Amino acid sequence: MTNKMWGGRFSSAPAEIMEEINASIDFDKRLYAHDIRGSIAHCKMLGETGIISADDSNNIVQGLNKILSEIEDGTFEFSRSLEDIHMNIESRLMEMIGPVAGKLHTARSRNDQVATDFRLFVRETIDHIDRQLHDLQVQLSHKANTYAAAPMPGFTHLQVAQPVTFGHHCLAYVEMISRDRGRFQDARKRLNENPLGSSALAGTSFPIDRDFTSKELEFDRPTANSLDAVSDRDFVLETLAAATITAMHLSRLAEEIVVWVSAQFGFISLSDAFTTGSSIMPQKRNPDAAELVRAKSGRLLAAFTSLIVTLKGLPLAYSKDMQEDKEATFDALDNLSLCIAAMTGMVADMQVDTNMMKKSAGSSYSTATDLADWLVRVLNLPFRQAHGITGQIVSLAAERKIPLHRVPLDDMQKIEANITEDVFDVLTVANSLRSRTSFGGTAPKNVRRAAKSWIKKLEKEG
Repeated sequence: MTNKMWGGRFSSAPAEIMEEINASIDFDKRLYAHDIRGSIAHCKMLGETGIISADDSNNIVQGLNKILSEIEDGTFEFSRSLEDIHMNIESRLMEMIGPVAGKLHTARSRNDQVATDFRLFVRETIDHIDRQLHDLQVQLSHKANTYAAAPMPGFTHLQVAQPVTFGHHCLAYVEMISRDRGRFQDARKRLNENPLGSSALAGTSFPIDRDFTSKELEFDRPTANSLDAVSDRDFVLETLAAATITAMHLSRLAEEIVVWVSAQFGFISLSDAFTTGSSIMPQKRNPDAAELVRAKSGRLLAAFTSLIVTLKGLPLAYSKDMQEDKEATFDALDNLSLCIAAMTGMVADMQVDTNMMKKSAGSSYSTATDLADWLVRVLNLPFRQAHGITGQIVSLAAERKIPLHRVPLDDMQKIEANITEDVFDVLTVANSLRSRTSFGGTAPKNVRRAAKSWIKKLEKEG
């Protein structure tokens, strides 16, 4: 008795442990729609080229559409003994229409079949993630416009550095996400080639039309080399790399949210929708959504690392190791999508305490650079000399525990005789912000212009 999957070459069934390690149906069944779409395109092409009859092609396509309906209404029975989604569908097709179902696999291997399915899945997922990132940019841009002139402390080394606006801070993440979207789009362009027709590794002797299937599946072109087509997983690596960088950006924003909602900062608050309580401390409101977004970035990096390590030692063309490409990828992209949705919700939900931010923006001598710039601009001093003078004035203020704008003019003039009363104009947070008019700077008019530009651009995208 032959093995029903492999035919005459194998005379007995695999060992139980072999079935356990070999089966992928538990996770690759989510590719059912992509597998059926690819099979329908392939079958139509076989009919159009006369490789199989038009009647056989139509019967197979009808059967595949019925299987799609069965899977979507939950009546399809998946079998682990059939190993993967491809064999599950083919076996059911055989039950439905008989031996003619076997003609579907003419001029095709599971190697080019799975490569096609996976490209279709990754392409669809990239489009979904791009829409999500667009929505996150919209929320951040609107927050930026609302708070274009709201002062907050800018930080380096998590120490107060110079005043910025909350709107400017939000737009920094809009820019990051724009780069993320660009990376995903670059990956999409490169993946959008059709491996179907490469067969196992060497192509096929049948007179197939790969342009036909490329058009049916909305690929830009067929892949140019059959060996490369079945062994390539660069498109997954690129997508995971883009996803990992995106997750890192989300993690940075999540970390800032965790800091901002703390009692020590109090810059923002989140509602019950994005916080949880404590099992023992009734007063607690924990930013768990942000913390989980921060944590999940590690899962995406792990998926990228896992796949690149799997691929690095593989010879051409296909090896079973490549079955390990899917489970981690599914998990990573699912979690990225979840993180984007959570972050979009938090940004929309957050309430900003402008008074707390404004108070903090002027702390820790944040306008010291404005003083140094005034010394350069008005007194024509070299910046390094101005830097030293400013440092002495800051030290004096710190000794007396007074803010910089409260240091008497006489005491400033003991350090630099030519300082005039006009210097106090640049020592306020508001004036500091207004002065940062260089392109990309934090001046409120800059921020408002940039935010409105982003809103208009994102609305045009739809």
